Amino acid sequence: MAKTKTVTSEELKELQGLQGALTQLKMRLGDIELHRQDTLRKVEELRVATATTEQKLIDKYGEDSVINVQTGEITTKE
Repeated sequence: MAKTKTVTSEELKELQGLQGALTQLKMRLGDIELHRQDTLRKVEELRVATATTEQKLIDKYGEDSVINVQTGEITTKE
């Protein structure tokens, strides 16, 4: 029968602490990735909404119209 050896309690605590810290960081990375994916989805939704609104305004005011986003003033390209 093989002889069993064990690490010291200090070594075991150190190893467990390091593995626990690594696990926590991996979980944080997962949370960050989920947040990133959600943010990317929201950006895409805003791009689609912006393109839809822009097309509505083009249809209403014409392709040569330029809208000042600050004032709402509409001018025509020359």
